[in-house]
Amino acid sequence: MNIALIAHDKKKEDIIRFAKEYHSILSKHQLFATGTTGMRIADEADLKVTRFQSGPLGGDQQIGAKIANEEMHMVIFFRDPLTAQPHEPDISALLRLCDVHQIPVATNLAMADIMIRALDHKDFEWKDIIEQNR
Repeated sequence: MNIALIAHDKKKEDIIRFAKEYHSILSKHQLFATGTTGMRIADEADLKVTRFQSGPLGGDQQIGAKIANEEMHMVIFFRDPLTAQPHEPDISALLRLCDVHQIPVATNLAMADIMIRALDHKDFEWKDIIEQNR
């Protein structure tokens, strides 16, 4: 499964802790991340990560392209809801693509925990359910 990991500056420590805590699960999947987040996850959590540009420089859009091409299966995006982001339109577009393409997205630690635990227990068959209902 291809999983995108993204975090705003004030949430980078949270995503590093998350990656360390779920190392055994995440290491079984292909990980993608925006710039600094990807570098830090690779260095500090010892996980292999394909890195894109930083979010403000187009990284969110690069991940969005993977979603649009059905090459991304899950997005974990630790957002900072209390700080204005200069690239908010890119963030909104990324989240919209997740909705359009039925890609599960977690924007906080609580939901990310649920999604990763479901993935580990093989309870994450949403694509099969969607296909059955078409």
